[in-house]
Amino acid sequence: MNRQVVLLLGPTAVGKTAAAMALFDQLGGADKVRLISADSALVYQGMDIGTAKPSAAELKRYPHELIDFRAPQDTYTAADFVTDADLLVEDALQQGQVPVIVGGTMLYVKRFVEGIARLPSADPTVRAQLQAAFDAGKGPELHAELVAIDPSAAANIHPNNPQRLLRALEIVRQTGQPVSHLWSELGGLPAVERLQVQLRSFAIVPDDRQVLHERIAVRFAAMLEAGFLGELQSLYARPELRADLPALRAVGYRQGFAYLRGECSEAQFHADALTATRRLAKRQLTWLRQWPDLQNLFWGDSDTLAAKIISAVKPL
Repeated sequence: MNRQVVLLLGPTAVGKTAAAMALFDQLGGADKVRLISADSALVYQGMDIGTAKPSAAELKRYPHELIDFRAPQDTYTAADFVTDADLLVEDALQQGQVPVIVGGTMLYVKRFVEGIARLPSADPTVRAQLQAAFDAGKGPELHAELVAIDPSAAANIHPNNPQRLLRALEIVRQTGQPVSHLWSELGGLPAVERLQVQLRSFAIVPDDRQVLHERIAVRFAAMLEAGFLGELQSLYARPELRADLPALRAVGYRQGFAYLRGECSEAQFHADALTATRRLAKRQLTWLRQWPDLQNLFWGDSDTLAAKIISAVKPL
């Protein structure tokens, strides 16, 4: 069996979804292709407009795995993604399908490619205790606790980054061991070894950064026209959704919640969301410049991009 996995990457607003759909068509549809989303915002239900999630009609015609299956109050980690993606890739290969992992959450794809430590699952009780302490203003004390136990991990975690800080301390309190030690002991095998596959990595990248910024602006205007503010208001009205949840720290949602809390004007919300999206694109491009064995596809129409990918990976 030909065990190739296609990675289709790129910065936000560059046209990854359209290219993946064209690839799906050109390779023969659902019998031949399994599309697997690698986007940390698309996993969440009710976050549709601001994430540029494919429409219901598009998802019916072009089924994507790992889209729209978690509630916004739930946490979905890179480790969760690797576990899910491994199962989906293996199942697709067994069905004679080409797995196509498409998305812009570079951490997810990097962990899939390189492997990830199998760390303990989240402990709600321990996490609640840590979250309460952080919310009470004890972030510096919690960071100092991590420094004392695991200076290596603490050096890479800012005291004001609750997601990473609290997760590291949660693991330490569960296991009694430093996170860095667990990583070195439990680090997973890379995908080519654990799945016995060949990875073919492609990135749709802009040859003009200003054009990408213009595309981001046009897409954001379309989101607003489609009712993004109403979507934000619906989420904001749900008492279980705190602003510090990973889902609501997504670009656009974080800035929208700040507006709904009265912390800025609507115009400032628009400006801040655009700035945050441009910065996200810059970070994604930085990741891609360091990606090994990557073939860049300078953007064009989706059918042409799909044809270039197929030409590069034949025989499939």
